[in-house]
Amino acid sequence: MNSQDFSKYERARILGARALQIAMNAPLLIKFSQEDLEKIKFDALKIAEVEFNSDTLPISIKKPYPEKKKEPLKRAKEKKISEKEIEEKEVAEEEEIAKEGEIMALANPDDENEESVGPGEEETE
Repeated sequence: MNSQDFSKYERARILGARALQIAMNAPLLIKFSQEDLEKIKFDALKIAEVEFNSDTLPISIKKPYPEKKKEPLKRAKEKKISEKEIEEKEVAEEEEIAKEGEIMALANPDDENEESVGPGEEETE
């Protein structure tokens, strides 16, 4: 594979792995002169980058592709909803709302007897 065929994440992974190998005294795959090594300050990552860009690294990336389906896709069947089902759903929702109202009334029994007084208004007797 060409060095341009990799994503930035694959590139970073390859460079990091090779730099680690170089840092642990692995043999270099490209001949560098002493002058060139001093120029890049013996940096393992820079050496790995030069090797990567010259396509000499024996490191490869396996990219699995999704399997192709040979059979045609099936269409989802449309489900028709009857008026009875719609009414049952609405009744269930109304019952749920009524239950929530009862729970709120039980939680705050004093709220029903008092009228709410807004800010700046006084209670009249």
